[in-house]
Amino acid sequence: QVQLVESGGGLVQAGGSLRLSCAASGRTSSSNGMGWFRQAPGKEREFVAAISWSGTSTYYADSVKGRFTISRDNSKNSVYLQMSSLKPEDTAIYYCARSRTMGAVTARNRYDYWGQGTQVTVSS
Repeated sequence: QVQLVESGGGLVQAGGSLRLSCAASGRTSSSNGMGWFRQAPGKEREFVAAISWSGTSTYYADSVKGRFTISRDNSKNSVYLQMSSLKPEDTAIYYCARSRTMGAVTARNRYDYWGQGTQVTVSS
């Protein structure tokens, strides 16, 4: 089993920044891609960003491209999401997830372990 714990969420004004962290424990491996998803009230969970096992490949949703940066530190079994120029429409619960593959993938069904989520609220 793998446990994923997100942290770093909170309330921020539009235009502000937050850095989310995701710590993995249990039967972890640095050979898996990782991703961030988010779910706003009344909406489906959507892809935000993904990173390959080595960190050399990343992929972003169009809605966050240029504003969010995903990174990882395999020595700490952690993945991060730096969010800048935040907008009210970024308000959601943000989830960290582990991919079944080594690459940076976008489809939810390619992920097998999920964290409990951290709330991000952006006020206008």
